[in-house]
Amino acid sequence: MNELPKILTSKTKIRFQDCDPLNHLNNSKYLDYLINAREDQLIEHYDLNIFENAKKTGTTWVVGSHQIAYLRPANVMETVTIESQLLHYGKKQLLVEIRMYNEEKTELKAVMWSSFVHFNVLKGKAHEHNEQFLSLFENVQLPVAETNFDERVKSLRMVSIS
Repeated sequence: MNELPKILTSKTKIRFQDCDPLNHLNNSKYLDYLINAREDQLIEHYDLNIFENAKKTGTTWVVGSHQIAYLRPANVMETVTIESQLLHYGKKQLLVEIRMYNEEKTELKAVMWSSFVHFNVLKGKAHEHNEQFLSLFENVQLPVAETNFDERVKSLRMVSIS
């Protein structure tokens, strides 16, 4: 079996309709770009389509919270690189970090921590991950040294400055 990547990477272009009058990506649209990239990366790298899974099993992940830091503007028609990784997992939850850079990854534009709760749609409540998911998470989890979001943002900023 091939080893699965722990950091997933993709590129996308910032579109005009998602920008403000200054031609910067609108703050609310960062969420769309970051979450859409993560969904696509899961399909491409882990063969995990959360929408197909929901249809088959009645379970999915719902957002528990987002923490986002906007560090540099993403500009209209700019190609950006988006990376994501699973920081932590538990019986019913996930913590994912998603970062947006310029195309060459020399400038960090945004970082987001998202917590997701595994949810049974049919029962309307949180649901424990099955063994297949726990095994996947164990193989791809990549924790970071920082224990809170503000520390992590500060650390990433220091790396992007040097």
